[in-house]
Amino acid sequence: MQINEFYGHLCEELRQNRSLYPYYKLTDGSTSQQDFRKAYFIQRLEYIDRYINTNNKPAIWDCGCGYGTTGLFFAMNGQPVTGTTLEYYSDEWQKRRAFWNNFGDTSLFTYQYANLFDQKIKDESFDYIILQDTLHHIEPVEEGLRIFNRALKKGGRLILVEENGACLLKRLMLYRQRGNKRVVSVYDDVLGKEILMGNENIRSEEQWRGLFENAGFHLVDNSLLYIRLFPSCVFKNDNSNKVVEKEQAIWKKNRFLRRNFFFGLNMMFEK
Repeated sequence: MQINEFYGHLCEELRQNRSLYPYYKLTDGSTSQQDFRKAYFIQRLEYIDRYINTNNKPAIWDCGCGYGTTGLFFAMNGQPVTGTTLEYYSDEWQKRRAFWNNFGDTSLFTYQYANLFDQKIKDESFDYIILQDTLHHIEPVEEGLRIFNRALKKGGRLILVEENGACLLKRLMLYRQRGNKRVVSVYDDVLGKEILMGNENIRSEEQWRGLFENAGFHLVDNSLLYIRLFPSCVFKNDNSNKVVEKEQAIWKKNRFLRRNFFFGLNMMFEK
């Protein structure tokens, strides 16, 4: 199943199941807002899909899988994925399975509510680990990265899909939301205990590079990708492709703009 077809089915699911709305919002708002959100969603999923070679059915772990959308995409394409999360989204899984079984085998995506630091993960279990909007929640992050390193096979890859922690507007928004309180302790009702969690603790490209290098990873050549610069009002008259092309030209040429004004940051690291 191609990404655009998958996206069309996802939008239909969102229309049928409004409980998914607070996270996605893909089908609400003006046409410009919908095109804006679609472009961001598609670019992120394309990035993950581009760097995962499914020819030999690799072992994939989607850590912090949330509603399971990325895992469902791969399941629709015949690729098994293991997902884990600590989020309330897990209550929606059975409804999602019922919808997506119309298009493929959802059993290929297995799902577990689990704390990373409690899991008994065998060394060198996975070929790929996906961390999409996840690593900024994992604390202590250094220990989390050591676990991921052990879980990956030699030459295995970790795909990081994040918000850009250096973006000035995002930094302002987060400061108003949580101040400088980047790590919090929360009580998990399912686990029955307090756990540490990053409080939207997003980081810059340089900060992520340093953390990953210290954990035994190296950045894969040409995998760096910044996305989402222009606001939704720029998206009009089906010009999404042109807007994205312009954004891609800008970040590759202008380090100041990409570091301080792009919202999305994608990177891939290898063990």
